[in-house]
Amino acid sequence: MLRRFVIALSVVAMLGALTATQAGAKPSAVHSKAVCGVSHSATHAQCFARVVTDSSGRAKVSPDVSGYGPLDWHTGYNLPTTVAGNHTIAIVDAFANPNVFADLKVYDATMGLPKFPKCTKLVKTSCLAIRNQNGKKTPLPPTDSGWGLEIALDVQTAHAVCQNCRINLYEANSNSFANLEAAVNTAAAQGADAISNSYGAFGFDCSTIGAYNHPKIAVTVSTGDSGFGIACPANQNTVVAVGGTTLNLNGSHGYVSESAWSGGGSGCSTVINAQSWQTTATNWAAIGCGTKRGMADVSADANPSTGAAVYDTFGFGGWLVVGGTSLSAPLIAGVYALAGNVTTWNYPAQSVYLSPGSLHDVTTGSNGSGGTCTAHPLQCHAGVGYDLPTGIGTPNGLGGF
Repeated sequence: MLRRFVIALSVVAMLGALTATQAGAKPSAVHSKAVCGVSHSATHAQCFARVVTDSSGRAKVSPDVSGYGPLDWHTGYNLPTTVAGNHTIAIVDAFANPNVFADLKVYDATMGLPKFPKCTKLVKTSCLAIRNQNGKKTPLPPTDSGWGLEIALDVQTAHAVCQNCRINLYEANSNSFANLEAAVNTAAAQGADAISNSYGAFGFDCSTIGAYNHPKIAVTVSTGDSGFGIACPANQNTVVAVGGTTLNLNGSHGYVSESAWSGGGSGCSTVINAQSWQTTATNWAAIGCGTKRGMADVSADANPSTGAAVYDTFGFGGWLVVGGTSLSAPLIAGVYALAGNVTTWNYPAQSVYLSPGSLHDVTTGSNGSGGTCTAHPLQCHAGVGYDLPTGIGTPNGLGGF
């Protein structure tokens, strides 16, 4: 058994990653569950990671890799692996995962990526720093295995996309918005290019929150995993709201097609006004949000059926496949960091609206039906041009970022 495991790791290291689909084939539906439970609290966030399970709801843990990895993200989305200069991706999550660095080392070795050390006074870039919500090394918050898997997903995905970016992981004391917002403010103060937030309160249309207003930083926020509906803080007009898709690749890891994932969130805020550059999208009148903020701006893979390969030994003990819009938020944060242009805009979400032809326009799939979805189809259904489930589209190189 051990020999087969070592051989499997060696094969994966040579390939870079394993694809979740065969050439030209659509992925089959899988069972999945939320790893942090489900909450609609206005004061506490849930993480939006969904782990693939068996039919009885047990997470499918394996010694072998399945799901998408670095080669899939770079070939599928036409991305480079590194960026010139020093750039930082901040990950904000709740609670702590004590194995995050050790698991990242296994991920890198398996996927054939260079060694990625912890950040020190001598190693300031291309490294991982683990901090509390105040930016200090200690004390770290209590541990939680659900949020621990979220942390593993976020760190491994962001690093897989931008392989020489510094990763600053901020572990908030709890999943209260007060603590998460403190971590976001710290991340901004400590020099992040992009801040990934794979959490929120689905169904809560919150008013303006200053913690998510950091000009010249790409604050990416997941739109949720419950289908059509608004979520906080993705409803904020100062963030990059990231929706979810189903990403179909061929046997050479190349892009075949994408569709709106049925679980991805979308909607119109009733309390936050749209930015002017959003309302000037070519088909804004058809969206039906009037003068209010529409969510999402951009999107990326999120369907657990085409989820990411994640290595997690804290509470799970091996390789898993994880999706949800928790996957798409760090993916897009990594793309912004690769582009290295966030300081060009006060709010980097504007970049995708200025370059719609530079992204994959997702035109199929939906996350709801009836009611509002019938009256305003582009709030729930992907279509030509801008729509709420997939925004302007998904990455196709760095031209839109």
